[in-house]
Amino acid sequence: MPESVTTGTKSPAMRPDEIKAVPVRHPGRWIAVAVVLFLAVALADSIATNERFEWGIVRHYFFSSRVLHGLVLTLELTVLSMAIGIALGILLAVMRLSPNPLVSGASWLYIWFFRGTPVLVQILLWYNIAALYPRFSLGLPFGGPQFAHFSAASLITPFRVGVLALGLNEGAYMAEIVRAGILSVEEGQTDAAQSLGMTRLQTMRRIVLPQAMRVILPPTGNETISMLKTTSLVAVIAASDLLYSVQLIYSVNFRPIPLLLVASAWYLIVTTVLTIGQYYLERHFGRGATRELPETPLQRLRRSIFSLRPTAKTPSEASGERR
Repeated sequence: MPESVTTGTKSPAMRPDEIKAVPVRHPGRWIAVAVVLFLAVALADSIATNERFEWGIVRHYFFSSRVLHGLVLTLELTVLSMAIGIALGILLAVMRLSPNPLVSGASWLYIWFFRGTPVLVQILLWYNIAALYPRFSLGLPFGGPQFAHFSAASLITPFRVGVLALGLNEGAYMAEIVRAGILSVEEGQTDAAQSLGMTRLQTMRRIVLPQAMRVILPPTGNETISMLKTTSLVAVIAASDLLYSVQLIYSVNFRPIPLLLVASAWYLIVTTVLTIGQYYLERHFGRGATRELPETPLQRLRRSIFSLRPTAKTPSEASGERR
């Protein structure tokens, strides 16, 4: 009998050969990288060496006082219009989900009208509102006493028209975004809040909306960036935003291309800042949705740099190399 049977000991297990993993080659990826790099270098060289871009004029007007004034007005239009749109969108979304058919129908009618007509048409209509209502008054309707009167010509300015038209139009889109976020919250959350004695408004404000922010934020960020660019439409009513400011300049010096490049560069800079802010807001409200928050770009860069550093070898590894 073998010794392992007589002594009751087990024979040592056979160690399988180590698997040598061979990475799969992807030549198509390297070809795609080469093509993209070639096109990028060719495009950059074409832009840098083409004298018709007139980069000197771009540098001259980039920090011009008129351009910066238009940029500030564009930012003001974006902030005020989005504030009106978000507040109005929350109200319309709650109304749309109301069990009262009259309230829900009024919200649907508002959304239908403002989403169904172009925003440029709405801007022009508000700008010409004096043709329909020359004067505005505050008081009781149907012939009641009036407390204050306003002239439409003095009340309606290009800036106010821009804020009003863009904000009312944005409210219709934000209503659908907020409604989708509210519907994404499980009904059990509402039932649990009502079982604690919360009213419908308290449940919406304390329970539903904070959880819906994770769904609401990404499209809201896109709407904010879109609003920044949509403000350029107020140039048709002579509101001195960024686009209208550069239009005034190149109507005098007849250099439209470099001035439009100035406006495009400022739009890109502000859009980049808004994109970074959107990323960190989504990361903040995404807590609890995943076990670990995704790394920020700075954290990924730091980890990549540290991974390139040579690691210190342990004494056992060093002695093994000497052998």
